[in-house]
Amino acid sequence: MIKLYGYWRSSASYRVRIALELMGVDYDYVSVNLRTAEHRSGDYLAKNPQGLVPMLEFSDGTQLTQSLAILDYMDSEFEGPKLLPRDPIARAQIIAAASIVACDTAPIQNLRVLKYIRAEHDQDDAGVKAWAAHWIADGLSKLEKTLALDSYAFVGSQDPGYLECVLIPQIYNAERWGVDMSRFPILSGINSHCLALEAIQRALPENQPDAG
Repeated sequence: MIKLYGYWRSSASYRVRIALELMGVDYDYVSVNLRTAEHRSGDYLAKNPQGLVPMLEFSDGTQLTQSLAILDYMDSEFEGPKLLPRDPIARAQIIAAASIVACDTAPIQNLRVLKYIRAEHDQDDAGVKAWAAHWIADGLSKLEKTLALDSYAFVGSQDPGYLECVLIPQIYNAERWGVDMSRFPILSGINSHCLALEAIQRALPENQPDAG
């Protein structure tokens, strides 16, 4: 049985949960509590020296880290619905759009960055919230404009895949930090469609055993 090491509110873990559910892959969920620094424990660091989640572990001991690498592996090797288009141009476009979130937006508003801003730059709750909301809105604005291009007209016409795995967790964070999602009708429409699907409902943060 595949094991997914993750944390219920980790957007990167959420990405992989969505992919596993969309592809119908059975897995065991192993909670790694980021709030209590379990990801920095000796046992976990021995498995994953990055000290991050998610990590996918196979029955033979093989371990994969970094959510985008895991999604790429799943698309290449797992049976079931594919996460990426087979057409090379469409594939590259989807990866580029998802990277606006995964590479340019999410890393500067994740937990360790917000903790650093609070501790080292003397920011209170309002300051931390303002930082997170600013950079999330900035990234989503760029993605909204990208998906409005004619070359992205195919987005939304296919089943959820790689882009949605990355986007849905970011919108979850946007709502947590008070970003006005009415500014982004394309993204909001994708989000609403996806959240109505049973597979994605199973992946929701609040539906995980370590939620709370």
